Amino acid sequence: MPSGIVRRLRPSELDLFRDHLMRLDAESRRDRFNGAANDAFLAQYAARSFRNGATVIGYVEDGRVLGAAELHEQAELDPPTAEIAFSVERPLQHRGLGSELFKRLIAHARALGYMHLRVTTHPNNRAMRVLAQKFNARLSFAEGEATGVIALEQTPNGGEELAGIFPDPGAVHRPSA
Repeated sequence: MPSGIVRRLRPSELDLFRDHLMRLDAESRRDRFNGAANDAFLAQYAARSFRNGATVIGYVEDGRVLGAAELHEQAELDPPTAEIAFSVERPLQHRGLGSELFKRLIAHARALGYMHLRVTTHPNNRAMRVLAQKFNARLSFAEGEATGVIALEQTPNGGEELAGIFPDPGAVHRPSA
């Protein structure tokens, strides 16, 4: 059972995010980036994500990020839309961590006023397809990709989402197994 915490990563934790991406095995890298990704690409990607204002929510255990959910604004789209992405290191896959990261990312996206979330993966990434469908993504397949959109309903009380993102300081959130 995972014993770490799920929380938003600070910009000063860029190295932790980069190191997590670099620890992904070849299959996990392919699943996350829809193709091969070398270490140089991953280092540039991590830096660009933080530089461009992406939200990165991480699963942190023993000072290391072992899973991450990313929210990348697509400012050119209307209504407000963001692209989402997930990565979990192999030993923690299929233990509910992706669902927990997804829940936290959706709550954060709602709190920021996003109306749509987009997800793109390759058609063979069954875990991501199942996860996206669990959260009501409408998936379509074209040109070697599976793409989906999750329509977020805005709730009148945004405080509920914020409570999930900014829990009581004394409470530590631990994902379920």
